[in-house]
Amino acid sequence: MKQTKRTIAIVCGGDSSEHDVSLRSAQGLYGFFDKDRYNVYIVDVKGTSWQVELPDGTLTPIDKNDFSFRMNGRRRFFDYAYITIHGTPGENGILQGYFDLLHMPYSTSGVLVEAMTFDKFVLNQYLRGFGVRVAESVLVRRGQEQLLDEKQILETIGMPCFVKPANDGSSFGVSKVKNIDQLAPALRIAMMESDEVMIEAYLDGTEITVGCYKTKDKQVVFPVTEVVTKNEFFDYDAKYNGQVDEITPARIPDELAKRAQDLTSAIYDILHCNGIIRVDYIITEGSKLNMLEVNTTPGMTPTSFIPQQVRAAGLSMTDVLTDIVENQF
Repeated sequence: MKQTKRTIAIVCGGDSSEHDVSLRSAQGLYGFFDKDRYNVYIVDVKGTSWQVELPDGTLTPIDKNDFSFRMNGRRRFFDYAYITIHGTPGENGILQGYFDLLHMPYSTSGVLVEAMTFDKFVLNQYLRGFGVRVAESVLVRRGQEQLLDEKQILETIGMPCFVKPANDGSSFGVSKVKNIDQLAPALRIAMMESDEVMIEAYLDGTEITVGCYKTKDKQVVFPVTEVVTKNEFFDYDAKYNGQVDEITPARIPDELAKRAQDLTSAIYDILHCNGIIRVDYIITEGSKLNMLEVNTTPGMTPTSFIPQQVRAAGLSMTDVLTDIVENQF
Protein backbone atom coordinates (compact mmCIF):
# COMPACT_ATOMS: atom_id res chain seq x y z
CA MET A 1 0.00 0.00 0.00
CA LYS A 2 1.37 3.39 -1.00
CA GLN A 3 2.24 5.63 1.94
CA THR A 4 0.23 8.84 2.16
CA LYS A 5 2.31 11.95 1.56
CA ARG A 6 2.89 14.13 4.61
CA THR A 7 1.59 17.68 4.37
CA ILE A 8 4.11 20.38 5.29
CA ALA A 9 3.40 24.00 6.23
CA ILE A 10 6.26 26.40 5.54
CA VAL A 11 5.37 29.02 8.14
CA CYS A 12 6.74 32.45 7.26
CA GLY A 13 6.10 36.18 7.62
CA GLY A 14 5.84 37.25 11.23
CA ASP A 15 5.51 40.63 12.87
CA SER A 16 9.07 41.99 12.74
CA SER A 17 10.78 44.23 10.20
CA GLU A 18 12.10 41.06 8.54
CA HIS A 19 8.64 39.91 7.38
CA ASP A 20 9.48 40.19 3.68
CA VAL A 21 12.88 38.53 4.15
CA SER A 22 11.03 35.58 5.71
CA LEU A 23 8.81 35.32 2.62
CA ARG A 24 11.95 34.98 0.49
CA SER A 25 13.21 32.19 2.76
CA ALA A 26 9.83 30.45 2.38
CA GLN A 27 10.12 30.56 -1.40
CA GLY A 28 13.61 29.13 -1.15
CA LEU A 29 12.43 26.29 1.09
CA TYR A 30 9.48 25.58 -1.19
CA GLY A 31 11.93 25.05 -4.03
CA PHE A 32 14.12 22.75 -1.92
CA PHE A 33 11.41 20.41 -0.56
CA ASP A 34 10.84 17.02 -2.21
CA LYS A 35 7.37 17.43 -3.79
CA ASP A 36 7.19 13.74 -4.66
CA ARG A 37 7.39 12.99 -0.94
CA TYR A 38 5.49 15.93 0.58
CA ASN A 39 2.51 18.18 -0.08
CA VAL A 40 3.98 21.61 0.64
CA TYR A 41 2.11 24.85 1.33
CA ILE A 42 3.33 28.31 2.33
CA VAL A 43 1.54 29.86 5.32
CA ASP A 44 1.99 33.62 5.85
CA VAL A 45 1.54 34.63 9.50
CA LYS A 46 1.05 38.36 10.02
CA GLY A 47 -0.61 39.57 13.21
CA THR A 48 -3.96 37.79 13.47
CA SER A 49 -4.10 37.20 9.71
CA TRP A 50 -2.83 33.67 8.95
CA GLN A 51 -3.26 32.62 5.34
CA VAL A 52 -2.20 29.62 3.29
CA GLU A 53 -1.40 29.88 -0.41
CA LEU A 54 -3.33 27.34 -2.47
CA PRO A 55 -1.98 25.70 -5.66
CA ASP A 56 -3.95 28.17 -7.83
CA GLY A 57 -2.25 31.12 -6.09
CA THR A 58 -5.28 32.20 -4.06
CA LEU A 59 -5.11 32.69 -0.30
CA THR A 60 -7.41 31.12 2.25
CA PRO A 61 -7.45 31.62 6.04
CA ILE A 62 -5.95 29.22 8.55
CA ASP A 63 -8.29 28.08 11.33
CA LYS A 64 -6.17 28.82 14.42
CA ASN A 65 -8.16 26.33 16.50
CA ASP A 66 -6.38 23.43 14.82
CA PHE A 67 -4.11 25.01 12.15
CA SER A 68 -6.31 23.64 9.36
CA PHE A 69 -7.67 25.17 6.17
CA ARG A 70 -10.37 24.45 3.62
CA MET A 71 -9.67 23.55 0.01
CA ASN A 72 -12.15 22.25 -2.56
CA GLY A 73 -14.82 22.05 0.12
CA ARG A 74 -12.72 19.82 2.42
CA ARG A 75 -10.88 20.61 5.64
CA ARG A 76 -7.13 19.92 5.32
CA PHE A 77 -4.65 19.35 8.14
CA PHE A 78 -0.89 19.68 8.34
CA ASP A 79 1.49 17.01 9.63
CA TYR A 80 4.49 19.27 10.22
CA ALA A 81 5.42 22.96 10.43
CA TYR A 82 8.70 24.21 9.00
CA ILE A 83 9.13 27.59 10.70
CA THR A 84 11.13 30.17 8.77
CA ILE A 85 10.00 33.37 10.52
CA HIS A 86 12.86 35.77 11.30
CA GLY A 87 11.64 37.49 14.46
CA THR A 88 8.43 37.26 16.49
CA PRO A 89 6.40 35.05 16.79
CA GLY A 90 8.41 32.28 15.11
CA GLU A 91 11.88 32.82 16.52
CA ASN A 92 11.08 33.57 20.16
CA GLY A 93 9.04 30.57 21.31
CA ILE A 94 5.53 31.98 20.88
CA LEU A 95 4.60 29.95 17.79
CA GLN A 96 6.41 26.92 19.19
CA GLY A 97 4.13 27.01 22.25
CA TYR A 98 1.09 27.10 19.96
CA PHE A 99 2.30 24.06 18.00
CA ASP A 100 3.13 22.25 21.25
CA LEU A 101 -0.50 22.70 22.32
CA LEU A 102 -1.62 21.18 19.03
CA HIS A 103 0.94 18.34 19.35
CA MET A 104 2.29 19.24 15.92
CA PRO A 105 6.00 18.65 15.26
CA TYR A 106 8.00 21.61 13.97
CA SER A 107 11.46 22.34 12.64
CA THR A 108 12.96 24.54 15.35
CA SER A 109 14.00 24.08 18.95
CA GLY A 110 11.43 24.24 21.75
CA VAL A 111 9.91 27.21 23.59
CA LEU A 112 12.68 27.78 26.13
CA VAL A 113 15.55 27.50 23.65
CA GLU A 114 13.82 29.78 21.14
CA ALA A 115 13.07 32.40 23.79
CA MET A 116 16.64 32.28 25.07
CA THR A 117 18.41 32.39 21.68
CA PHE A 118 16.14 35.27 20.63
CA ASP A 119 17.33 37.34 23.59
CA LYS A 120 20.97 37.98 22.74
CA PHE A 121 21.88 39.30 26.19
CA VAL A 122 20.33 36.34 28.04
CA LEU A 123 21.95 33.85 25.64
CA ASN A 124 25.38 35.43 26.09
CA GLN A 125 25.17 35.23 29.87
CA TYR A 126 23.94 31.63 29.73
CA LEU A 127 26.60 30.33 27.34
CA ARG A 128 29.32 32.27 29.17
CA GLY A 129 28.61 29.89 32.06
CA PHE A 130 29.63 26.99 29.81
CA GLY A 131 32.93 28.63 28.89
CA VAL A 132 31.83 30.13 25.58
CA ARG A 133 33.67 33.40 24.88
CA VAL A 134 31.36 36.37 24.21
CA ALA A 135 31.81 40.14 24.04
CA GLU A 136 31.21 42.30 27.10
CA SER A 137 27.75 43.84 27.05
CA VAL A 138 25.25 45.94 29.02
CA LEU A 139 21.45 45.66 28.87
CA VAL A 140 19.25 48.77 28.69
CA ARG A 141 15.47 48.50 29.14
CA ARG A 142 12.99 51.02 27.77
CA GLY A 143 12.46 53.81 30.29
CA GLN A 144 15.84 53.26 31.94
CA GLU A 145 17.98 55.04 29.37
CA GLN A 146 18.51 57.97 31.74
CA LEU A 147 20.10 55.63 34.30
CA LEU A 148 22.99 54.85 31.97
CA ASP A 149 26.40 55.77 33.34
CA GLU A 150 28.34 56.90 30.29
CA LYS A 151 31.64 56.78 32.16
CA GLN A 152 30.97 53.14 33.09
CA ILE A 153 30.09 52.33 29.47
CA LEU A 154 33.40 53.81 28.33
CA GLU A 155 35.29 51.81 30.97
CA THR A 156 33.55 48.43 30.61
CA ILE A 157 32.45 48.40 26.95
CA GLY A 158 34.71 50.97 25.32
CA MET A 159 34.46 52.67 21.92
CA PRO A 160 33.59 51.81 19.27
CA CYS A 161 30.72 49.57 20.32
CA PHE A 162 27.52 48.16 18.89
CA VAL A 163 24.01 49.09 19.98
CA LYS A 164 21.46 46.49 18.93
CA PRO A 165 17.98 45.24 19.81
CA ALA A 166 18.44 42.53 22.45
CA ASN A 167 15.43 40.48 21.42
CA ASP A 168 14.64 40.97 17.77
CA GLY A 169 16.06 39.97 14.42
CA SER A 170 19.62 41.04 13.77
CA SER A 171 19.18 43.13 10.60
CA PHE A 172 17.36 46.25 11.81
CA GLY A 173 18.04 48.79 14.53
CA VAL A 174 21.77 48.03 14.79
CA SER A 175 24.28 50.90 15.03
CA LYS A 176 28.03 51.07 15.31
CA VAL A 177 28.75 53.80 17.86
CA LYS A 178 32.15 55.49 17.62
CA ASN A 179 31.84 58.08 20.38
CA ILE A 180 29.67 58.61 23.43
CA ASP A 181 27.63 61.38 21.73
CA GLN A 182 26.24 58.80 19.29
CA LEU A 183 24.99 56.51 22.05
CA ALA A 184 21.61 58.15 22.78
CA PRO A 185 20.54 58.35 19.09
CA ALA A 186 21.62 54.72 18.60
CA LEU A 187 19.54 53.66 21.60
CA ARG A 188 16.48 55.40 20.14
CA ILE A 189 16.93 53.57 16.83
CA ALA A 190 17.30 50.21 18.54
CA MET A 191 14.28 50.89 20.80
CA MET A 192 12.15 51.16 17.65
CA GLU A 193 12.69 47.39 17.23
CA SER A 194 12.81 46.15 20.82
CA ASP A 195 12.03 47.18 24.41
CA GLU A 196 15.45 45.87 25.46
CA VAL A 197 18.70 47.00 23.89
CA MET A 198 22.20 45.64 24.24
CA ILE A 199 25.35 47.77 24.21
CA GLU A 200 28.09 45.39 23.14
CA ALA A 201 31.85 45.77 22.92
CA TYR A 202 33.29 45.94 19.42
CA LEU A 203 35.48 42.99 18.46
CA ASP A 204 37.98 43.51 15.67
CA GLY A 205 38.59 40.38 13.66
CA THR A 206 37.36 37.94 11.03
CA GLU A 207 33.66 37.12 11.01
CA ILE A 208 32.62 33.53 10.29
CA THR A 209 29.44 31.49 10.50
CA VAL A 210 28.82 27.75 10.85
CA GLY A 211 25.63 25.73 10.33
CA CYS A 212 24.71 22.47 12.04
CA TYR A 213 21.89 19.97 12.39
CA LYS A 214 21.48 16.64 14.16
CA THR A 215 19.06 13.74 13.96
CA LYS A 216 18.66 10.52 15.91
CA ASP A 217 21.33 8.84 13.80
CA LYS A 218 23.60 11.55 12.39
CA GLN A 219 25.42 14.76 13.28
CA VAL A 220 26.16 17.20 10.47
CA VAL A 221 28.31 20.31 10.88
CA PHE A 222 28.72 22.29 7.67
CA PRO A 223 31.87 23.96 6.29
CA VAL A 224 32.73 27.36 7.76
CA THR A 225 31.80 30.50 5.81
CA GLU A 226 33.89 33.68 6.03
CA VAL A 227 31.90 36.91 5.94
CA VAL A 228 33.67 39.93 4.42
CA THR A 229 31.36 42.92 4.36
CA LYS A 230 31.96 46.02 2.25
CA ASN A 231 30.11 48.04 4.92
CA GLU A 232 31.11 49.04 8.45
CA PHE A 233 29.50 45.85 9.74
CA PHE A 234 27.25 43.02 8.55
CA ASP A 235 24.05 45.11 8.29
CA TYR A 236 20.82 44.70 6.27
CA ASP A 237 22.36 45.82 2.98
CA ALA A 238 25.30 43.47 3.48
CA LYS A 239 22.95 40.57 4.25
CA TYR A 240 20.31 41.05 1.62
CA ASN A 241 21.57 43.49 -1.01
CA GLY A 242 24.84 41.80 -1.91
CA GLN A 243 27.22 44.20 -0.16
CA VAL A 244 29.29 41.31 1.21
CA ASP A 245 31.62 38.54 0.11
CA GLU A 246 30.72 35.11 1.50
CA ILE A 247 33.58 32.66 1.16
CA THR A 248 32.96 28.94 1.78
CA PRO A 249 35.12 27.32 3.00
CA ALA A 250 36.58 30.19 5.03
CA ARG A 251 40.18 31.27 4.46
CA ILE A 252 41.30 30.18 7.91
CA PRO A 253 43.58 27.36 9.10
CA ASP A 254 42.00 23.89 9.15
CA GLU A 255 42.61 23.59 12.89
CA LEU A 256 40.70 26.82 13.55
CA ALA A 257 37.84 25.78 11.26
CA LYS A 258 37.63 22.47 13.15
CA ARG A 259 37.48 24.33 16.49
CA ALA A 260 34.63 26.50 15.17
CA GLN A 261 32.75 23.41 13.99
CA ASP A 262 33.32 21.60 17.28
CA LEU A 263 32.14 24.62 19.28
CA THR A 264 29.02 24.92 17.10
CA SER A 265 28.25 21.24 17.71
CA ALA A 266 28.79 21.72 21.46
CA ILE A 267 26.48 24.78 21.55
CA TYR A 268 23.83 22.73 19.70
CA ASP A 269 24.03 20.11 22.45
CA ILE A 270 24.21 22.58 25.36
CA LEU A 271 21.00 24.24 24.18
CA HIS A 272 19.42 20.94 23.11
CA CYS A 273 18.55 22.37 19.71
CA ASN A 274 16.39 20.87 16.97
CA GLY A 275 16.61 21.39 13.20
CA ILE A 276 19.19 23.63 11.57
CA ILE A 277 20.99 26.32 13.54
CA ARG A 278 23.71 28.73 12.48
CA VAL A 279 26.23 30.20 14.90
CA ASP A 280 28.10 33.42 14.10
CA TYR A 281 31.57 34.20 15.47
CA ILE A 282 34.32 36.80 15.39
CA ILE A 283 37.88 35.47 15.37
CA THR A 284 40.06 37.91 17.29
CA GLU A 285 43.82 38.09 17.86
CA GLY A 286 45.34 34.83 19.00
CA SER A 287 42.73 32.77 17.08
CA LYS A 288 40.15 33.36 19.82
CA LEU A 289 36.58 32.35 18.88
CA ASN A 290 33.98 34.81 20.14
CA MET A 291 30.33 33.83 19.69
CA LEU A 292 28.08 36.58 18.34
CA GLU A 293 24.70 34.86 18.16
CA VAL A 294 22.83 31.63 17.58
CA ASN A 295 20.31 31.78 14.73
CA THR A 296 17.61 29.10 14.98
CA THR A 297 15.70 30.12 11.84
CA PRO A 298 18.53 30.94 9.42
CA GLY A 299 17.82 32.40 5.99
CA MET A 300 16.92 29.84 3.35
CA THR A 301 17.07 31.59 -0.01
CA PRO A 302 19.29 29.77 -2.54
CA THR A 303 22.11 32.26 -1.81
CA SER A 304 21.77 32.21 2.01
CA PHE A 305 24.59 30.87 4.19
CA ILE A 306 23.06 27.46 4.94
CA PRO A 307 22.32 26.48 1.32
CA GLN A 308 25.84 27.67 0.42
CA GLN A 309 27.35 25.50 3.16
CA VAL A 310 25.22 22.50 2.21
CA ARG A 311 26.46 22.74 -1.39
CA ALA A 312 30.06 23.14 -0.20
CA ALA A 313 29.65 19.98 1.87
CA GLY A 314 28.53 18.09 -1.24
CA LEU A 315 25.05 17.61 0.20
CA SER A 316 21.57 18.37 -1.12
CA MET A 317 19.17 20.81 0.58
CA THR A 318 16.34 18.48 -0.41
CA ASP A 319 17.95 15.60 1.48
CA VAL A 320 18.80 17.80 4.48
CA LEU A 321 15.17 18.99 4.79
CA THR A 322 13.92 15.41 4.50
CA ASP A 323 16.33 14.41 7.31
CA ILE A 324 14.97 17.15 9.55
CA VAL A 325 11.29 16.41 8.92
CA GLU A 326 11.55 12.62 9.16
CA ASN A 327 13.59 12.81 12.38
CA GLN A 328 10.38 13.63 14.28
CA PHE A 329 8.26 10.75 12.94
